[in-house]
Amino acid sequence: MEQNNKNSFNHLKIHTQYSICEGALKIEDLKNYCKENKIQSVGLSDTSNLCGALEFSENLSKIGTQPIIGTQINFKFKDIIGLLPLFALNINGYKRIIELSSKSYLYNDTLSDPHCNLSDLLENSKGISIFSGTIDGLIGKLFNQGKYSEIDEIYTSLKSSFNDRFYLEIQRHGDLNEKDFENFNLKKSQDLDLPIIATNEIFYLNKDMHEAHDALICIGNKTYVNEKNRKKFSNQHYFKTNKEMSELFSDIPEALQNNFNFPYRCNFKPSHTKPVLPNISSERGTDADELLTIDSIKGLEDKFVNYFKKKKETLASDKDYQIYLKRLEHEINIIKEMNYSSYFLIVSDYIKWAKNNDIPVGPGRGSGAGSLTAWCLSITDVDPIKFNLIFERFLNPDRISMPDFDIDFCEEKRDLVFEYLKKKYKDSCAHIITFGKLKARMVVRDVGRVLGLPYGFVDSISKMIPFDPSRPMSLIECINREPRLQKLINDDPRVKKLSEHSLKLEGLNRNVATHAAGVVISDKKLTETVPLYKDSGANLLLPSTQFDMYSAENAGLIKFDFLGLKTLTVINNTQKLVKKVKKDFDIKNIDFEDQKVFDLLSSGKTVGLFQLESSGMREALMQMKPNHLEDIIALVALYRPGPMSNIPIYNDCKHGKIKPDYLHPYLEEILKPTYGVIIYQEQVMQIAQKLSGFTAGEADILRRAMGKKKRAELEKQKQRFIEGALKNNIRKDIAANIFLKIEPFAEYGFNKSHAAAYAIIAYQTAYLKTHFPNEFFAASMTMDISNQNKLSEFYEELKRLNINITRPDINKCYADFKFKNDNYYYALGAIKNVGYEAINNIVKEREQNGKFNSISDFISRVNPKNINKLQLEGLVKAGCFDELCNNRKSIYNSIPNIILKSKNIFENKIANQIDLFDIENESTEDILENTKDWEYEDKLSKEFEAVGFFISGHPLNQFKEIFNDYKVNTFREFSSEDNTNETNIACTLLKIQEKKTQKGNSYAIIKCSDLNSVFELFIFSDILELNRDILIEGNSLLITLSKNLSTEENRFKRINVQKISSLKKLINKPINEVKFSLNDVKKLDKLYETLGKEPGNSEIQIEIGELEKKLLFKLKKKRQLDRKTINLLRNKDISAIIN
Repeated sequence: MEQNNKNSFNHLKIHTQYSICEGALKIEDLKNYCKENKIQSVGLSDTSNLCGALEFSENLSKIGTQPIIGTQINFKFKDIIGLLPLFALNINGYKRIIELSSKSYLYNDTLSDPHCNLSDLLENSKGISIFSGTIDGLIGKLFNQGKYSEIDEIYTSLKSSFNDRFYLEIQRHGDLNEKDFENFNLKKSQDLDLPIIATNEIFYLNKDMHEAHDALICIGNKTYVNEKNRKKFSNQHYFKTNKEMSELFSDIPEALQNNFNFPYRCNFKPSHTKPVLPNISSERGTDADELLTIDSIKGLEDKFVNYFKKKKETLASDKDYQIYLKRLEHEINIIKEMNYSSYFLIVSDYIKWAKNNDIPVGPGRGSGAGSLTAWCLSITDVDPIKFNLIFERFLNPDRISMPDFDIDFCEEKRDLVFEYLKKKYKDSCAHIITFGKLKARMVVRDVGRVLGLPYGFVDSISKMIPFDPSRPMSLIECINREPRLQKLINDDPRVKKLSEHSLKLEGLNRNVATHAAGVVISDKKLTETVPLYKDSGANLLLPSTQFDMYSAENAGLIKFDFLGLKTLTVINNTQKLVKKVKKDFDIKNIDFEDQKVFDLLSSGKTVGLFQLESSGMREALMQMKPNHLEDIIALVALYRPGPMSNIPIYNDCKHGKIKPDYLHPYLEEILKPTYGVIIYQEQVMQIAQKLSGFTAGEADILRRAMGKKKRAELEKQKQRFIEGALKNNIRKDIAANIFLKIEPFAEYGFNKSHAAAYAIIAYQTAYLKTHFPNEFFAASMTMDISNQNKLSEFYEELKRLNINITRPDINKCYADFKFKNDNYYYALGAIKNVGYEAINNIVKEREQNGKFNSISDFISRVNPKNINKLQLEGLVKAGCFDELCNNRKSIYNSIPNIILKSKNIFENKIANQIDLFDIENESTEDILENTKDWEYEDKLSKEFEAVGFFISGHPLNQFKEIFNDYKVNTFREFSSEDNTNETNIACTLLKIQEKKTQKGNSYAIIKCSDLNSVFELFIFSDILELNRDILIEGNSLLITLSKNLSTEENRFKRINVQKISSLKKLINKPINEVKFSLNDVKKLDKLYETLGKEPGNSEIQIEIGELEKKLLFKLKKKRQLDRKTINLLRNKDISAIIN
């Protein structure tokens, strides 16, 4: 165990997981190590960032270890860019390195690594200590290039600026050229009278991490482990003990002593800071509290005049207005008490700006929709009193963490809001950084690549690891639950090494990204508080904090959420299309009691409807048969694991099949809207208020206690609940019983404010689909233009609605989905690998100069920059040129020739030359390869690749001849027929998604298409394991289904998959025995003519006659017989049964 004394070696050069693809040391692991070994102090020195500074400081401080905050920043000297380590000695030094780190990203070109000029460093050195760095740093690079005079120049400048705070670093890892660099620095130390300091560059805790770390370096540098000329480190970059370091540098005690003493020079650590809001009220010459009151009351008056259609002069005597005003005053008092006025005003400001600038904003989200103040300030569009929502669910004096408003914006216009923020708050606002992690699948793929394993092999291994964001599993969990992985690890040394490295690297940061929805707004310039980052390759208007969301909030920054909701874009775009035919249409003014809309919802035809389109939700809607908005709110809240089991109770009470249970007469008013089912967290709070006299704030504490299931707190709350009930003359046993009944509901109860806001959006999409289906589908499909799975669902829905669809055609369709002249035109931009901008230019050419007459005409008119190999392949496979040439394979094989010819024509036009072999005189036949077209199955397969589903035909058509033999039914008929419990269906597999149960068993959800519909099936592990080889997307299958007649509500268990077979194998399966039945002896001649005498392997039986008079014959010799021949005979009225 390490000794905690003044002569302990201090590791100052620690690279945590925030040194991206370099540091392999998690701060949590470092904390545990330091605690166990009583480490005196450690220094952070992540490369090119301060992302971990606050997390590092907080974690190490908790266990009594002194955190020293530093970083390595790239500096440019003449034409060389390299790293120099900086350390903060005090708060001024910390602010200075924040400033330099931020500057390296914010004021930089896009070609170089983030850096500052060395002159930036020399401008102000107060509070900073600087080291000379490693052999790979700025000085090391100059040394390796023999630029010794430049080093002298830098050393002299740094000594002049930093005095004794500039150290020459001595390291002994055994890395390349390190020893020569040490000797050079030792000499410079004597020549220039510079102090030396011993350090050890730490990338990981234990020595056995070396090989895995080597793989991590390769991942970051996009190299391979077996490459010779690549970056390599020795195996000495681990957390060495005090004894090891003291022995290593025993020959230069000065370097050790300076290391021992360095922590005494550092007297600062970043700490947790209370949130600070910008003072928005200063612009209007009054304080935030007064401004909140003025704006809120004015907003309430506007609502009553415009929303409730009341006259302003009568409001003072209006009873409803007084009710609203009393609630508003109550809320404002709480907001003022909690110093949250500025927050409300800031949010209101940018939402009003968005609404005034035609940027769609959601009606609300989360518990914030329960605030009347928010409604009055136009933050939300949900009237909390109408929907019985509680403000204290959002904000109350007993709340520990401060809440925030999650606001949904139209995805296409959200950047305009960021522009507004940038203009208003300048350098006081930023996005929040996020980190992509090496999760189970990713780490296996990355490590497999750098180890040089074949891509297909690594891909097959990674696909054994389930991808389920809702229930992510660690790699060790995946290995323990997947026998195939275990076998590979045991049998194949390559996979064993892959798994060992992957397990060590799992969870480390892989890359840096930006949480585009999160924005922090400060009361001062952000770089005075937190370091900033900007990705030069990303086109973002705002920089990002180098701190993640957790650290940014701990640093005192307030987060504002700007969530992009594509449904708002769909609604907005649909409205634009509708206004072309109905100019006065406004989605805000629709009727929320429209029976036609509820009829659509009750039918379960909800493809494209927000929150309501999953197969289980459709079934729930058909059972519920909603007839008012409260039903939709309830369903949005109930349709989750746990409360889902209450849907049948809600439905039965709604339809009068059973009587609601209100628990107690006092609670009928609260539970009547939900037929006695406790659905919302607000209801739990209201019950506590009504029965036991809880305040709204106390009721919210009770709700949270029930949700977190902390027994000690629950017992305390239960006692308080019972005591309050006794005061209301409710017996103790009854109160205790009610508490027990509401407890499980509180655990999974949903936030009604959120459910109400999202139910409004759901209803709006249902309204548009009901009354303006053409416009709705055009907007919806264009929004999902790159999501082929989603487009296939829309396509099936269009067919169901009997909307005429024009399949992809270069002369008819457009880049987007469009509805014109009672025709729905499929978008060319939706075809895989077809660039939207390029195809849009091709369509413009067609619209300006007429349709393309031939392939030759197409080549001569289209700019070659708008066609490339992948793009043309996609268009050909989708059948876009069928009207110009119906041989797809011929065009496909001629694509290189087409591109070359197009380039030649374009170059000649630019040069103003005439092609001697003018394309206009060249026939299409001369350009295209003379070859036979693809077979039907190949053509559909290629079409599936390009479009994502089958648009000109269906693969099942080629198997129809065996449907009767296997008594094939459609999925739609089977699922709707109550008297059929088992059947065979024929379908084509569109998508397979494999997952794991909590017990580790594999299962899959498959998406299939038959000749009538698209549907999903659940496959259990035993069936999955037996049929992996045929469960491939694009394969056509015969599936035996059975119905589970239990009353279980899980939608996937209603229909079970019993058996799966390949239709291709079945149709090619040899016919061993067949019996022909003839009702007339004259048909023997037809049978004889068709069968012929060709010997084969099929045994033939012939049955002649009717009813009792039947003769059965068996041919002596077996004949050659296939299904085509059998179907030919069936067409001649000869029955055939294959055994």
